[in-house]
Formats: sequence, structure tokens, C-alpha cells
Amino acid sequence: MGLPDEAKALPPPGIINRNSVWLGVIGWCSAMLQNALNRRPPIKSGVHRQALLASIGWFIGYHVTKHENYTYARLDRDMNEYVRLHSENFSDKEKKTFAEIVEPFHPIR
Repeated sequence: MGLPDEAKALPPPGIINRNSVWLGVIGWCSAMLQNALNRRPPIKSGVHRQALLASIGWFIGYHVTKHENYTYARLDRDMNEYVRLHSENFSDKEKKTFAEIVEPFHPIR
């Protein structure tokens, strides 16, 4: 499932982002878990597999972030268009002061 052409107008996400870090760590941990299940030293053996799975997780996380940014941008665009078309439903209400909201304070002694 690729992104539509209008997603290309968005700026690219940062190379270090939340999804990339989490999925990279999950890829690395899955390589270490595979080592442990095969009774090999988890950290020392299969370093090439650890790097590969961490890189794959990082790559997937980057593209998940791109899709997430596009989805939220599309929802924001649709919501702002709706508010613009139906501005009578979103009129500003009169602002109350804090004293009007809170009950009067009478200390009891």
C-alpha cells in the first residue's frame, strides 16, 4: 500500500523518530531472542543478524511514520475544510472570567 502523490508534498520525517527507534529495538531484540532460543550467546553471536533486523525495523518504522504523517495531515485538511464550510456551527462563545466560573470563597473559622 503506497502513499498517494499528494503525500509527496509533505516534508519527510526525521531519520530519528519514535516509530523507527521502537521498531529498530524490536528487531534487535528479536535477533537476540533467536540467539537465546538457539542456545547461543545472545549479544556476541549473530551480530550481522542483529544489525540486519535492527535496520529492517528502522526502515519499516520510517515508512510507518511517513504514512502516519500523511494520515494526520489529510484528517487535519478535511477537518479544517469542514469548519470553513460550516463556520456557523463553530462560532466563538463569550469568554468567562475565572471568577465567574468558580464559586465565591468564604473562609470558615
